[in-house]
Amino acid sequence: MTRVHDMGGRFGDGPVDPGAPDEPIFAQEWHARALAVTLAAGALGQWNLDMSRHARERLAPRDYMSFSYFEKWIAGLADLLVETGVLTEADLRGQGDDAVHPLAARALKSGDVAAALARGGPADRPYDGHPAFAPGQAVRTLRPAANRLVDGGHTRLPAYAAGATGRVLRCHGAHVLPDAHAHGRGEAPEPLYSVVFPAGALWAAPENPRDEVTLDLWQSYLEPA
Repeated sequence: MTRVHDMGGRFGDGPVDPGAPDEPIFAQEWHARALAVTLAAGALGQWNLDMSRHARERLAPRDYMSFSYFEKWIAGLADLLVETGVLTEADLRGQGDDAVHPLAARALKSGDVAAALARGGPADRPYDGHPAFAPGQAVRTLRPAANRLVDGGHTRLPAYAAGATGRVLRCHGAHVLPDAHAHGRGEAPEPLYSVVFPAGALWAAPENPRDEVTLDLWQSYLEPA
């Protein structure tokens, strides 16, 4: 079964509101702080991007549906800080001591932020094998959409695309496999493809039947059609 975050194509959630083009990036001042503290905590090196995504995905369904976007970020971050031993629950309640933290030397300084953001976190990696699929080839996504390494684990294959047939648009080379990386099982790089699906292969009644949806999918998500 999918987690509550896998909402693509689900009925009943209302229209997607992209907002006005001139709206501020952060609607409230604390939204910017939520992003900043998440990036700063990530710089401590105690988890990776896929672990961070998975922390937000596994929030309690009641919380996930009631929290705003940046509330989800803060809740996921709080879980990661405690799970990795960076902080304790007492620390989060403001009841910790004032001793110098063991990770203090890794703190991201304000003068280093621009360079850190410019470096980003590239996920492309060397790969010993050869891509199993070629551009133009028909492929089918696995069904159900699930992490085949960890029960209930993180995966980037959306549930709405499970079992659908599309064609390979291009191969992006090998990239870190999120299904392994989110669970401390190494980077396990494998080929990553852009796969194009007709709207009718994903939706029972597409508004525009001639539309196409392009998804970036790892090799282990696919099989020959």
